Amino acid sequence: MPKTDHPDHDDTAPDYLRRIRSFVLREGRMTPAQQRAFDTLWSRYGFDFGAHPAGTSRDFETSFGRHAPLVLEIGFGNGEALAWASEHDLARDFIGVEVHGPGVGRLMNALAARDAGNVRLYKHDAVEVLEHEMAPGSLAEVRIWFPDPWHKKRHNKRRLIQPAFAALLASRMAPDGLLHLATDWQAYAEHMLEVMEAAPGWRNQLGPRQYAEKPEWRIETHFERRGLKLGHGVWDLLYRKV
Repeated sequence: MPKTDHPDHDDTAPDYLRRIRSFVLREGRMTPAQQRAFDTLWSRYGFDFGAHPAGTSRDFETSFGRHAPLVLEIGFGNGEALAWASEHDLARDFIGVEVHGPGVGRLMNALAARDAGNVRLYKHDAVEVLEHEMAPGSLAEVRIWFPDPWHKKRHNKRRLIQPAFAALLASRMAPDGLLHLATDWQAYAEHMLEVMEAAPGWRNQLGPRQYAEKPEWRIETHFERRGLKLGHGVWDLLYRKV
């Protein structure tokens, strides 16, 4: 997931002033094709944050034109996995959230190339999307694959997977909904396990404190292959909403 410094991540600020964000952004330069995607495809594939009546959740059934299970991917990067999943799982609708503009533009071009109809995207902070756009109990699945590990100990508090975020996810998940986490940093995998095992409203699908084998629906991406070549392991965690 892209990184940058964010004022909410000020290490000198008191704890009560810090707020977990789903991202830290270092925006890269967009190619002409990616910029054209925003100019010509955003109205088709993009959701503008907050562009619905205040105090209400977004009506995704109207947006997609059907009633179908909703899958949310947070931090989709260049969109490789989301594009594949949406093409091979047409019975479900997919929401992708990413703040890195080039990745969003790249994915919109890929979706348009096959005239995809079951994907919509936010270029916004996923925490705020969950809080203000998603209705309670509306999500069938949430995927958070290879989030920023914040591997330096003094930065561990910046990690997305924290007790408050697990509670927010639980509030938006349908009964028996699936949370799928994946990371190539062992220390973050252990942190995820500790947080989720203690989180109310979740149960480990494989049994207490168990990691999962890579499910078939999570394809091996370019990012993951690069990590494996560097000798990184990969850890998957599957949790069900109870």
